[in-house]
Amino acid sequence: MAPVSFPPSTAGLQEAPRTLDRREGPYGEVVLRQRGGTAGPGATETPAVYEIIANGCFLMDTSDGRSERLLIDAALAELPAARQRPSVLIGGLGVGFSLARASSEPRWGRIAVAEREQAVIDWHREGPLSAVSADALTDPRTEILHTDLVGYIRTEAGRDTFDALCLDIDNGPDWTVTDDNNSLYSPTGLAACRDRLAPGGVLAVWSAQPSPAFELALRNAGFDDVRTEEIPVVRGVPDVVHLARKGA
Repeated sequence: MAPVSFPPSTAGLQEAPRTLDRREGPYGEVVLRQRGGTAGPGATETPAVYEIIANGCFLMDTSDGRSERLLIDAALAELPAARQRPSVLIGGLGVGFSLARASSEPRWGRIAVAEREQAVIDWHREGPLSAVSADALTDPRTEILHTDLVGYIRTEAGRDTFDALCLDIDNGPDWTVTDDNNSLYSPTGLAACRDRLAPGGVLAVWSAQPSPAFELALRNAGFDDVRTEEIPVVRGVPDVVHLARKGA
């Protein structure tokens, strides 16, 4: 299955967004918005771009997806080629680029996705985000876990281990969506991530900007081979993926 890709474009982004769904949940408000995808008389229709907003904070949209795909590719590249059918836990589902990328790679075995917002799951199963994830959701390797990633990693229910953890639940370790997520990037949170990794497993964390402090935190938490990969963006500082390995 070829990964679904939306062309990098600012087409349609100048018009006011249309709200497609708005929900109040246990973690606050989540909104799905659309830009483009409509045309007036005599005008050319612009590509639809979908955005997820959480508690008034822009999280992600479908305008590009390069960094979300790199999150998966970089984690897989860090694993030894001899490791057969490695498992991956993706947190969270977002607009679906990371899941679609994992599903497009036959080398992955189990593909688990932790997503705490039922609305986001619904937008993929029954809404417009199915354009990204429909094939991945029917992949027999895919498992959607309707759960809070932070709690799942820390609790007995989350004692499964994975070869890779690919985390994209915030705008980065320095810019969390909710206060509770701060604990994931704390020493105890990173220790819990390390415990959920198989020996030699890889932790990959998406961020909207580089974080030298987070690199130091990863080293202090006992991870090896800590490094950061940058992904250029149209404006501003690059997106990045922080990578770290658990010792064998």
